[in-house]
Amino acid sequence: MAIDVPGFRIGHWTDPIGETGCSVLLFPENTTASCEVRGGAPASRELDALAPDKMVTFADAAVLTGGSAFGLAAADGVMRFLEERGRGIATPAGPVPIVPTLAIFDLAAGSSAARPTAANGYAAACSAAEDQPTSGRVGAGAGAYTSQWRGPAGRRPGGIAAAQRRLDDLVVGAVCVVNSFGDIDDGTTEIDLGAMTLARPVDPTAWTHTTVGVVVTNARLDKMGCHIVAQGAHDGLARAITPPHARFDGDGFIAAATGRVDADVDLVRLMALAAVTQAIRSIRPR
Repeated sequence: MAIDVPGFRIGHWTDPIGETGCSVLLFPENTTASCEVRGGAPASRELDALAPDKMVTFADAAVLTGGSAFGLAAADGVMRFLEERGRGIATPAGPVPIVPTLAIFDLAAGSSAARPTAANGYAAACSAAEDQPTSGRVGAGAGAYTSQWRGPAGRRPGGIAAAQRRLDDLVVGAVCVVNSFGDIDDGTTEIDLGAMTLARPVDPTAWTHTTVGVVVTNARLDKMGCHIVAQGAHDGLARAITPPHARFDGDGFIAAATGRVDADVDLVRLMALAAVTQAIRSIRPR
């Protein structure tokens, strides 16, 4: 599903051999952004700059990537792509692009040596166009799985997915990479407390999960408003994944507002909740 926010584009790089990749979400100029992380094991970059009390107001792009903390290097290539186009905070030494990045752990999905690099991030940014896919096992979703509490034999394919909500001129879209410890929940999932307790990770291979995403809207919001919308995105995740926000997940959302349409922040938050819920549930095997 395309996200109908003017100026927003998405591109992917997918490893042709290993199960990994990265996805770059390019924002139009003067896009306000903030974030929230609720999982206990995040791999991230530049999120502190998005806190409502920090000086940075705008983000130029966001990166969702595989490769765990190694994959954060993909943002270097995106920064180079943006710098070449004059994007970023003006400084005496030239523009400094702001590229918040969230990573999933997919090192155990294929070859542990396969991880996105700066060159791969640059390639994904170059590929960004309106006709790029927003669902499937591509980009950052190439090595994603769900239901990982069930072990290697019981896990199910995850991936990247998108959905949006529209009300008159207001659009709120969500792009999610689902690599969850928990099951995708359509609202009827029964929680087997005994099984999940026995499956609770206790070894180093436990740190192999995380659902991340970006909510983008054409609403006019400040950083605090974007932070509130990111909270709504997590509420959508909590509806669509059981259990959500585990200590061994790194669940995080970035919320970005392009500032074209006046809107009530609580309405945008509700629409973000609905879009994230729909996006994640669309991955559920039929």
